[in-house]
Amino acid sequence: MSSRRVVTVKYDAKGEHFEIIVDPDHALEFKLGKPISLDKVLITDTVFRDSKRGLRASEIALKRVFGTTDHRKAAEIILRNAEIPLTSEQRRRLIEDKKKQIIDWISRNCIDARTKAPLPPQRVELALNNVDVTIDPFKGVDEQINDVLKALQRVIPIKVAVATMEVTVGPEHGQRVKSALARMGRILKEQYDDSGNLILQLEVPAGLQDTVIGKVNEITHGESEVKLLGVST
Repeated sequence: MSSRRVVTVKYDAKGEHFEIIVDPDHALEFKLGKPISLDKVLITDTVFRDSKRGLRASEIALKRVFGTTDHRKAAEIILRNAEIPLTSEQRRRLIEDKKKQIIDWISRNCIDARTKAPLPPQRVELALNNVDVTIDPFKGVDEQINDVLKALQRVIPIKVAVATMEVTVGPEHGQRVKSALARMGRILKEQYDDSGNLILQLEVPAGLQDTVIGKVNEITHGESEVKLLGVST
């Protein structure tokens, strides 16, 4: 057996019990969808029914549950479906990363329902630290954002919102501005005035209002006009 740090991944299905022995860091990378060789994840290709006693899973059990008697293929299926045991440091790091993603989503897509102003990430983080909500490091933001928003609504007046904005720029900047804004939101309307200026109306997540203004000013060196037409929830 390798001297590498190892953990045992356990998996139960159809009344059968299986175990594989893996490198914990590489197994986590695999679980998160990172491009990593199975050879780096598995300490051994063998699928066990009891790894401590060295008892291999039977071919009948493998075929019944995984549709194959190939231990390596079965081990890969186990990796994709089983829960990976995490060290406390791994779990802490994963939760912090997911929390940052959630904060970023809220800051970009939500507003203060009273003032209609965007919510800065620092305010969202402070509020999140003061509510009782579980963040699952393996679930996507979209799968848990509703629970997070419900918890946050107990401490701050938060709503998901989109802002409708109108941007007017000179013809020399039109295509660059349009291309940049199309990546941030949805362009609703575009037209040119008598002077050749491009006028764009677009919808963006409400939290991106300042980002839109900053990007337009960056491209046009301040020679532009940006209006907020409204915010809707």
